[in-house]
Amino acid sequence: MRHANALDSLYDLVTGDEDARVCKDIPAASCNDQPRNFFAYLLANLLTKVADELASAKLLLPWLFGALGAPALLVGFLVPIREAGVLLPQLAVAAVIRQRPLRKPVWILGALLSAVALALMAVTAGSLRGAAAGWVMLSLLVLFSLSRGLCSVSAKDVLGKTVSKSRRGRLMGLSAGIAGVMTLGVGFYLEFLAPSDAGIGVFVALLAGAAVFFVLSALVFQGILEQPGATSGGGNALQTAIESIGLLKTDPLFLRFVLVRIALLSVALTAPFYVLLAQQHSDGALTGLGLLIIASGLASSISAPLWGWLSDRSARWVMVLAAGMAGALGLVTWLLAHSEAAFWLGNPLAFAGIFLLLGIAHAGVRIGRKVYLVDMASAEQRAAMVAVSNTVIGVAMLLAGPVGLLGDSYGPALVVLVLGVGALVAAGLALGLREVSEPDGG
Repeated sequence: MRHANALDSLYDLVTGDEDARVCKDIPAASCNDQPRNFFAYLLANLLTKVADELASAKLLLPWLFGALGAPALLVGFLVPIREAGVLLPQLAVAAVIRQRPLRKPVWILGALLSAVALALMAVTAGSLRGAAAGWVMLSLLVLFSLSRGLCSVSAKDVLGKTVSKSRRGRLMGLSAGIAGVMTLGVGFYLEFLAPSDAGIGVFVALLAGAAVFFVLSALVFQGILEQPGATSGGGNALQTAIESIGLLKTDPLFLRFVLVRIALLSVALTAPFYVLLAQQHSDGALTGLGLLIIASGLASSISAPLWGWLSDRSARWVMVLAAGMAGALGLVTWLLAHSEAAFWLGNPLAFAGIFLLLGIAHAGVRIGRKVYLVDMASAEQRAAMVAVSNTVIGVAMLLAGPVGLLGDSYGPALVVLVLGVGALVAAGLALGLREVSEPDGG
């Protein structure tokens, strides 16, 4: 009883509810359980966010692949598999999952499968080298991504049934904020406390730690008291996408937007090759990896509010500016790598600065294209447009994976250049989009 009272008091402190419990849009039976569910979801979500960063396909895994001697071709598939793998379950099996009155078991299954995949990655990193290690880890990344997709598609339903609407943003913001601080702590440890010659063992520990975090998150999520919910109304997004593919023919603006999104993939795909470039200039030591993690964590928190504010005024210009920034950065980095000043790429602080700018550009691209789609689509067509664009992008990502072949033949700097040119093309295409934002007079 004392524990429950303490939990209620902490919940009231965090949410500002005091005595008035907000329960308008969740089942009445969940009202009294809301403090417990709030903190269980918060802790589980926090653990998975940190675990995702410990196994980041944009940062940690590329560095590990470089250290293992895996081909750059395989590095090129890390982000496509991680992103498309999460997307596919949401498109294909969302309707099946929503036929279940309880979605919590689906989330727990996804978390446990994620833990298995990461644990096997840790074993692989500790025992295999070269292409063999790369192929096995890439296969396990498929399992990890599909498992995270199960969590993603069920998490929103569980949240919607257990935490009131006016409290969800606070929960997600608190979770992201704490996870960000913990991730910065990991970066600080790797940069300033871990031995620079620690080698593969550090990555084995990080992957094993991420697996443990997912197991803990599953145990915590089990504590959520979910009430059975509706089992109808969950449409199949993949079927919706197939049925609505004609929008690409009948709506020229939507077609152009999808082409812009495809071109913008050059920004999303480039981070692993910057990491390979940094790893190449670190002579295999861990020096600089921690700073990259810190830079990556700071980039979004620094820039996202500004990009969001600008997107309300013109999401089109946000895409143009962010893609142009990423493209210019790619050109400058390539020129730097082929000049007498190339030694700067071996300076951890200098490269962290480059990675910070890349992270800022990527945050702008993500926010700009999301806001543009919402502003462009009518309420009646929005779901169909999201389904079509996500399906096309998922396929395009996988098709773009072989860009890593250039890295095997000519080094990661050329891949950075090629993707930088792609980002400039994306900026040009975005400039040709029609303005759809409607900023208010204030």
